[in-house]
Amino acid sequence: MSNENYRSSYETTMFQNKNSILSRWHIDLPLMLGFIMTLALSLFVLYSASGQHPDMLVRQIIRTLLAFLVMILVAQIPPKYFAKFSIYAYIFGLILLVLVEVVGDISKGAQRWLNIGFMRIQPSEIFKVVMPLTIAAFLSKQRLPPRTHHVLFAFVILAVPVAFILIQPDLGTSVLVAVSGLIAIFLAGMSYYWIIGGAAIAGAALPIMWNYVMHDYQKMRVMMLINPELDPLGAGYHIIQSKIAIGSGGLFGKGWLQGSQSQLDFLPEPHTDFIFAVLSEETGLMGFLVLSLIYAYILSRCVYISLCAKNSFERILVATFTYTFMFYIFVNIGMVSGILPVVGVPLPMISYGGTAMITLSVSFGIIMSIHTHKRTLTFK
Repeated sequence: MSNENYRSSYETTMFQNKNSILSRWHIDLPLMLGFIMTLALSLFVLYSASGQHPDMLVRQIIRTLLAFLVMILVAQIPPKYFAKFSIYAYIFGLILLVLVEVVGDISKGAQRWLNIGFMRIQPSEIFKVVMPLTIAAFLSKQRLPPRTHHVLFAFVILAVPVAFILIQPDLGTSVLVAVSGLIAIFLAGMSYYWIIGGAAIAGAALPIMWNYVMHDYQKMRVMMLINPELDPLGAGYHIIQSKIAIGSGGLFGKGWLQGSQSQLDFLPEPHTDFIFAVLSEETGLMGFLVLSLIYAYILSRCVYISLCAKNSFERILVATFTYTFMFYIFVNIGMVSGILPVVGVPLPMISYGGTAMITLSVSFGIIMSIHTHKRTLTFK
């Protein structure tokens, strides 16, 4: 063996040994570090947002560990199986949505949950992952950019579960599922004529949506976006208190556990939908910049992984998860800041709760699987 070949073999062996554990478990270290930083910040803010209740913090730590476990388990699955079984996951999700309409639990005027004895599940959350999977798998099998009849069929795939979710009613989740599907269709190479035509149709449909589809409380949310002072002690209370909290944080904030809006219970839902207001009040602009940098780091890593993907299915899927994750961030911060209606979207990996975190961990597990299995195959 020549010195050059020996050196190349030695370097490859050293690289494999150095990353043997991560490679064996299909863990992408940079993405995992971003995940850990975000969840650590979540626990830091959540302790204050929960009113310093250790029980809530313990429950969130358990959910965080469960999310890590789910992400690692999903990362073990080779990417080809995600495409192969996406249609079965889609059909299973539709069956669950039908069951919700028939025997689902009703809470706060909405029928969104299935009681399976030891816990309640919200089937609509499944489609945050299943929808990009199904559309990416379908369109990647066709010649890209997709033809008109393929785009139309993709819209049908998207419309059916979104309609079921709207009936529950759950406008926030239906919008998120619809956006994830539309992003996948767009990334597959949808013509700009479709985009312009779709925007025109959506604009024309707004009066119909307002008069015949949207519920009174949903209309009120839109009205409060325009002028929350119309009902400062009722429907506009949430956004008014949130804006006060964000604005009072200043550059460096009031200090950890020192936020008057959150600690004195002026801020509604401080540990879930409005946790960003707690972060802004107590850590100020600097805390927001830290969170933004962590999010930007995760997004940039996901974009890199999508560019390294070895086929169209993997590229479309990783890019869709990436842009959908960015959309979640934008919607939550937008609604808390008063530039979007309040639609009940948690801040990704920061807000208290288990369902949204598990959903995100599945998507990140898929991203890791796509990148690490590609790298493993390269060494063979």
